[in-house]
Amino acid sequence: MKRDETPLLSPERISEARDLGLKLARLRAARKLRQSDVALRAGLSRSTAVLIEKGDIRRTQAQILRYLDAIAPGVSLLALLQESDPALKVLADAELTRRVRPMSAAELKQIDF
Repeated sequence: MKRDETPLLSPERISEARDLGLKLARLRAARKLRQSDVALRAGLSRSTAVLIEKGDIRRTQAQILRYLDAIAPGVSLLALLQESDPALKVLADAELTRRVRPMSAAELKQIDF
């Protein structure tokens, strides 16, 4: 039987676990991999992959590291946390909002304070 250690963790640590899961999900999306494929490579069920990406604190360190290795072989946990992977930089650039067209002189004058 697994023990729920949520009450033993501070809210900051729980937030960090969620952040780790989010970073794994972003790396997977940046590399254009399906969650089910990554789970299969890592030897995990898809439901476990979902829990890892949600930042479930009951996932083991081995499961998390296997999942990371299935997404990006050779990428360290430190590199994931620092978001130094080139695929993440491309994803972040693609997520930036861009204007469709430049503003006209009249529009610029209208918003000028």
